Amino acid sequence: MIHSPVTSAADEALLLLEDGSLFRGRAVSAGTRFGEVVFNTAMTGYQDVLTDPSYRGQIVVMTQPHIGNYGVRRDAAESQRPWAEGFVARRFTARPSGLDPEEALPVYLHRWQVPAVDGLDTRAVVRRLREHGALRGVLTTERSDVGALAAELADFPPMEGRALVDDVTAQEVRVLEPAAEAPAGEPRTGEALHLAVYDFGVKENILRSLLARGVRLSVLPARTPAAEVAALGVDGVVLSNGPGDPQPLAGIVDEVRHLLASPLPILGICLGHQLLGLALGGDTFKLKFGHHGGNQPVREVTTGRVAITSQNHGFAVRPDSLPADCRVTELNLNDGTVEAFRVGERPVLSVQYHPEAAPGPHDAAPVFDRFLDLCRRRP
Repeated sequence: MIHSPVTSAADEALLLLEDGSLFRGRAVSAGTRFGEVVFNTAMTGYQDVLTDPSYRGQIVVMTQPHIGNYGVRRDAAESQRPWAEGFVARRFTARPSGLDPEEALPVYLHRWQVPAVDGLDTRAVVRRLREHGALRGVLTTERSDVGALAAELADFPPMEGRALVDDVTAQEVRVLEPAAEAPAGEPRTGEALHLAVYDFGVKENILRSLLARGVRLSVLPARTPAAEVAALGVDGVVLSNGPGDPQPLAGIVDEVRHLLASPLPILGICLGHQLLGLALGGDTFKLKFGHHGGNQPVREVTTGRVAITSQNHGFAVRPDSLPADCRVTELNLNDGTVEAFRVGERPVLSVQYHPEAAPGPHDAAPVFDRFLDLCRRRP
């Protein structure tokens, strides 16, 4: 059922950045949260953004001016709950239209206690973030004591050094059976395969994309030892997306290193891609304001083919840190950062973007098929 807004237009809210920038707007959902402030350039998919566990620890500013137009649906979520610390838009739609919306976005945000603000100049916020990089910030509908908020914000930890995977990972193993029938247009190429998926904050559509291809999945907590994966008898391993800085995850990197020493095919996605880079002896670095949106152009080095991809990450693999047998295969056309690499002739694929998302609309989906082909061809 669609309900009316939960706050009045008179409710004032603040977004304060660590550089002292202050933006005043209207409270849409009440609360006070601290986090790294980033912007997302997607035209649609706001529920995907909110429920992506990779946004743990971040306040998201949407550049699309009208958010909430088609409401919220359970089957559009990427996890069981929203993970963004706060949500900012030029205008939130209180009365959505579209294909049977189950709930208005402001009501959904209120129900999950995600503070949200509209009515401020989001273009000015984004310009500030592009000039100075992602900044720590506080979003509040409850407080007006700017001085005290600034003092608390100064003590809030930056994203560098934050290990957030344990906040979002599953606590026990999930076994998922493949879909009885593949959705229209989805290939069924992996009927005999069984994959282990490390849940560092995995998006549900990664799981759905693999299940639709006839694959059985064991979804594992983030700190599952590599020896336990080998004992499962799986045909391959997927290292999922997730939040935070990969460098503090030394224990997980060690387990990925053990997996690399096995003959199992491995697919790294987003954070999983960065963890593979670290396990191979490479390095990662913090991007100025990250890649967040559904319009990131990626070029294949050998063919020149360009794919439009969905991305959400604030760290990247340093290309000159990778070992000699690693070959960078795809680059971001906006800033030249590494989007994919291969490891010699070994069955390892690694992509920084999200192959399960569909902004292109299906430019990146063949990544799954290439990986499943590696799994079928393993000795």
